[in-house]
Amino acid sequence: MKNSILILLAVLILAACEKKEAPRYTQNSPEIDILKSGISHYNTKNWEAMAANFADTAKVYYNTKKSPISFKEVPAYHGQNDVNFSSRGFLDRDQDYEMVVTDKGETWVNFWGIWEGTLAADNRKIEMPVHLTAQFKDGKIVEEHGYWDNGPLIMAIQEIEAAEKAKSAAPVKLK
Repeated sequence: MKNSILILLAVLILAACEKKEAPRYTQNSPEIDILKSGISHYNTKNWEAMAANFADTAKVYYNTKKSPISFKEVPAYHGQNDVNFSSRGFLDRDQDYEMVVTDKGETWVNFWGIWEGTLAADNRKIEMPVHLTAQFKDGKIVEEHGYWDNGPLIMAIQEIEAAEKAKSAAPVKLK
């Protein structure tokens, strides 16, 4: 009887001391909150606050696997695209976030959302599904990848440019 109590006590102590591991998959984490704040800062063009989410050595890959930019170049990257729009940003609806810890112990946060922009030239709305994935270390983004289809946007801008060119090339009627 005494041995049974000691064995039971030992099992309870071991069970209480068992180290709990962080979840390998979740939709609620501090890292997800950081990426959500980054989306919000993007929408408001608050580049300084957005930069605070990145490690100093972070690499950013937008629609590429080979040519990263530094997080310090991100405002200029977005700024050169923003000139075409009277408004732009991620819609609040249809957003999904998840955090995964890989077999290698890397922490990645994935985002899927809809980006919408209104072209300044003709008020045409462009919607693009976007996927972002960011690797985190010590609460900072160390690597970010963004993927979206620029095709509809490029076609719309080409149509606008062609219409402007045709307008300026139209012959002048003399009376």
